[in-house]
Amino acid sequence: MKNTCLYCGEVVKGRIDKKFCDSSCRNSFNNEKNSDANKVMRNINRRLRQNRNILSALLPENEEMKKVQKDFLLKQGFTFQYFTHVYTTKKGKDYHFVYDMGYLDLGDNWFLVVKRNDES
Repeated sequence: MKNTCLYCGEVVKGRIDKKFCDSSCRNSFNNEKNSDANKVMRNINRRLRQNRNILSALLPENEEMKKVQKDFLLKQGFTFQYFTHVYTTKKGKDYHFVYDMGYLDLGDNWFLVVKRNDES
C-alpha cells in the first residue's frame, strides 16, 4: 500500500511513515492548519508593536519618563488592552509594560510613560 501526500495527494516515496512528498507540501499543510491561530497571534503582535512604538516615540533617548494625556495616546492609536506584563511597586502602583516601555495611570487622564533600563 502506497501512502499519499496529505497536502497534494501525490504518491509519497521514501520511509513508510512519511506523510508528505516534500517540505513544501508539509509547510503548506501546516500553514493552512494553523492559519487561524497565526492570524490571531499576528494581530496581537501588531498591536503590541504599535503600542511600544507610540510609547517609545514619546521618550527621547536622554529622557527616562514623561507625562502624557490619555487623549493624546488614543489619538496616536494606542490600545490600552494590549500590554506584555504588569509591574507592581512596593507602594502598590501598577506599571503596565509593553516589552521595555511602560506607563502608569496617574489619574485625571494623565499617564507617566517610562522606559525600563535593565538589560536582563
